[in-house]
Amino acid sequence: MSFRKVVRQSKFRHVFGQPVKTDQCYDDIRVSRVTWDSTFCAVNPSFVAIIVEASGGGAFLVLPLHKTGRIDKSYPTVCGHTGPVLDIDWCPHNDHVIASGSEDCTVMVRGGPGSRGVAGVSPLRSPSPLSPQVWQIPENGLSQPLTEPVVVLEGHSKRVGIVTWHPTARNVLLSAGCDNVVLIWNVGTAEELYRLDGLHPDLIYSVSWSRDGSRFCTACKDKSVRVIDPRRGTVVAEKERAHEGARPMRAIFLADGKIFTTGFSRMSERQLALWDTENLEEPMGLQELDSSNGALLPFYDPDTNVVYVCGKGDSSIRYFEITEEPPYIHFLNTFTSKEPQRGMGWMPKRGLDVSKCEIARFYKLHERKCEPIIMTVPRK
Repeated sequence: MSFRKVVRQSKFRHVFGQPVKTDQCYDDIRVSRVTWDSTFCAVNPSFVAIIVEASGGGAFLVLPLHKTGRIDKSYPTVCGHTGPVLDIDWCPHNDHVIASGSEDCTVMVRGGPGSRGVAGVSPLRSPSPLSPQVWQIPENGLSQPLTEPVVVLEGHSKRVGIVTWHPTARNVLLSAGCDNVVLIWNVGTAEELYRLDGLHPDLIYSVSWSRDGSRFCTACKDKSVRVIDPRRGTVVAEKERAHEGARPMRAIFLADGKIFTTGFSRMSERQLALWDTENLEEPMGLQELDSSNGALLPFYDPDTNVVYVCGKGDSSIRYFEITEEPPYIHFLNTFTSKEPQRGMGWMPKRGLDVSKCEIARFYKLHERKCEPIIMTVPRK
């Protein structure tokens, strides 16, 4: 069934996207050219972080949200990695703490003077070439390059492509590498809490925590979607060949415990699917979008039950409402602009201006700039 035939008469049918004015964009930023299917951008109510091109290693910019306009080429970066940065994620419990994973096999957690520290951690020794890292950002942003992480998390043997914080437990971070291993860390003590080895026979494309953080789901290159209980270290549920295509897929947990996936059909058409974790035999809903080849990045708003889907290389954001009645995935509308997107950031709900009926805000990465896009539901 074509998604265009399933148009839901919903209050979110009238979600309107509006790019901000040129002077409110972040200009002259050399966005990373790495081919890894990451969002390349992480946003919170204080800062926007963007993975950029860097000579001699990996780096990302951390800009105060209000610092718009042209960004000077000499603006300081977070630059402790020796290889390109592949993924970044802000801590949901502290707006000044960010984790990064890199091709140099490291995960880092970053820090600086004048900001609240990661509980129980003082800056560590120089980073090993085999570890994720965590950084802490000064209150007013960077005034000089930040090269010393607060925490170096040593454990991966190959590049680290995914870092994601636990949604409810403070100082708990998950990292996944190209060694097909998932590690869960206590950032406060720099300890490895759980090592989940042998659950994935191939490259892990995406990891998503459930809303309460008791489980997470993964999408793997072997075309399987797995639901994993990290405490037991076991696969609770698994769907083989969730999408038949060979190109990357992604899976995210929804608020009610269902799983939403994006991927490709055998004929290389892009697909969306909704799965009930109690019965993964057949999808609750499956829709084909188009035959473009860019990976689809899903963003989920649990308050409105709307999923926004952004394709790499697309110039549009499609949004769908997930409901309890068939066909479950209801196409709402499309926001379209002229320029293709290299990556996309997503503002947490607490950073939105609800007085202006704002229900979502994206940070679209062009080749040389970052453009905020505001999603509103107009009301009288």
